[in-house]
Amino acid sequence: MPAAPDFPPAPDRVTPKRALISLSDKAGLESVARALSAAGVELISTGGTRAAIEKLGLPVRDVADLTGFPEMMDGRVKTLHPIVHGGLLGVRDAPSHAEAMQAHGIGAIDIVWIDLYPFEATVATGGGFDVVIENIDIGGPAMIRSAAKNHGYVAVCVDRAGVDEAVEAITNNGATTLALRKRLAARAFGRTAAYDAAVSGWFAGQVEDAAPARKSISGRLAQTLRYGENPHQTGAFYVTSETRPGVANARQLQGKELGYNNIADADAAYELVAEFAAPACVIVKHANPCGVAVGADLGQAYARALECDSVSAFGGVVAVNRPLTRADAEAITGIFTEVVIAPGADEGAQEVFAAKKNLRLLLTDGLPDPLAAGEVFRSVSGGFLVQGRDRSRLTAADLKIVTRRQPTPSEIEDMLFAFTVAKHVKSNAIVYAKDGQTAGIGAGQMNRRDSARIASLRAREAGEAKGLAHSLAQGSACASEAFFPFPDGLLEAAAAGATAVIQPGGAMRDAEVIAAADEAGLAMAFTGVRVFRH
Repeated sequence: MPAAPDFPPAPDRVTPKRALISLSDKAGLESVARALSAAGVELISTGGTRAAIEKLGLPVRDVADLTGFPEMMDGRVKTLHPIVHGGLLGVRDAPSHAEAMQAHGIGAIDIVWIDLYPFEATVATGGGFDVVIENIDIGGPAMIRSAAKNHGYVAVCVDRAGVDEAVEAITNNGATTLALRKRLAARAFGRTAAYDAAVSGWFAGQVEDAAPARKSISGRLAQTLRYGENPHQTGAFYVTSETRPGVANARQLQGKELGYNNIADADAAYELVAEFAAPACVIVKHANPCGVAVGADLGQAYARALECDSVSAFGGVVAVNRPLTRADAEAITGIFTEVVIAPGADEGAQEVFAAKKNLRLLLTDGLPDPLAAGEVFRSVSGGFLVQGRDRSRLTAADLKIVTRRQPTPSEIEDMLFAFTVAKHVKSNAIVYAKDGQTAGIGAGQMNRRDSARIASLRAREAGEAKGLAHSLAQGSACASEAFFPFPDGLLEAAAAGATAVIQPGGAMRDAEVIAAADEAGLAMAFTGVRVFRH
C-alpha cells in the first residue's frame, strides 16, 4: 500500500485561474463559460466544446496548444498527456510537485467540467456494437478521476448542478472552498463508477456472460426519502438507466412525496397489472395483491378487484393497465387510496384526483413488458443476489392434466388467471380465482395449508360482503405457486369450494396429492414451472 506523502494541508480557498471544459451535451455552456470568463478564468477546451465557446466570442485555448500534440486517432487521443494530468494532479504547495510543474511547463488547472460521452444513451437508443464502443469515454473519466483525487486544489464538476455550485462560489466569493471541492469530488467518483458499471454490464451482455466475475450496479439519486420501511430507518430512491415503464420513470402529478413502501407497492402492483391484455386492476397492500380482476372496462375491473378484499384495500395502491377516465377516478376515490399508478389519465380524471390532496397519482405513458429480459437484485449481509426477471407465461397447451376429471374451458381460463396472480404473491402463495377475478389470496405463510386457509377465509368474507350465501371461492380455480408437498393444502382448497387446481407438480408425494384430487372430484393441472416470490 503506497504511503501518504507528507503534503502540506490543502488550502480552504482556491481562486481559480484555469478551467478545462469538455462536453457532449452543451446545455448550459454559455452561461457557465461567460461567468467563468468574467471572473478572469482562462478557458481550455477540445473539439466541439472549444468551437462552441469560440462562437460565443469568448477567448478559449485548445488543449492541443498546451500539449503540443494535435488531436489524433479520430479523437481517441487528445487529453491523455502529462501537461493535462500534471495540471490536474499536481499538489501546488508540495515543493517537489511545484518544481516538476515549473520544470516541464505544466500549468495548474483549477476547475474541470466534463460530462462524458453519452454511452448510456447510445445503448438505450439501440446503437450497434461498434457505435457503442466508440461512445466509451477514456480521457474524460481519467481527467475526472485525476481532478477528484486532487480535490484539495481542483473543483471537478460532472453535471450541471455541480458546475452551478462552483460558479456561484466563484461569482460570490471569488474562490471555491475545500468543503465544496470535497463534495464535488465525491459526486465525481460516483459518476465514473456508474459509467464503468454501465460499460461492464453492457459488455457482459454482449458476450452472454450472465454471471461475470465482478458485477456492479449503479443508480442516480431520484429522491431522498423521509425514511425507509420504518421511521427509524434512512431511505433513498435511486433510478437506473433501464427505461422499463413503471414507478421509477413515472410522472407524479399530485399528492404527498412518495415513501419507501409506496414505491415498493406501486412497483409490485404495476408489474402484475401489466400481465393482462384485458382492462385490469390490481390493488396491493404491503407488497401483496389483495384484489385482482379484469373487466369490460377499468370501472368494472376496479369494482371486481375491490370486491375481493375491501378491508385490505383501504389505504392501498391501485394499478390499472389503461388510461383513467373521470368515472374511473370517481370510483377509485370512493375509499382512501395511497397511490394510483396508470399509463395515463384524462383531464376529468385528473380533476377528480386533485380533490384528494394526499393521493399520489403516477402516470407512466406505457406498461412494462412482462416477457422482457431483466435482472432483479436483493441485498444480503456482505453481498447481493442477482436473478433474471420471472418471464414465465403459461398457456393451455403448457398444462398437463393429471386427474381423471378433465377441466372445462372456463376452469382452464380460471387456472391460468390464478397462476398468473400467484406469480406475484409472496410465497407460500395460494390464489382462488373465478371468471377473471380473484376470490381469495393467501400469502407469505410458512406452510401452504395455512395459505390455503387464509385465502379461504378471505373468499368467505368477500362472499358475505357481496351478500352471497356462499364463498366467493365456490366453483373457483386454486393456484399454488409451488407444489403441494402433502394433500392437506389441496383438501383445504376443495373445502373452500375450488373445483380445479393448478400447481407445478414435482413433489415426492405427487401420487398422493393426485389421488386426493381424484377422490374430491377436482380437475388438476401440473405446469412444470415454479414461481416462488420471496
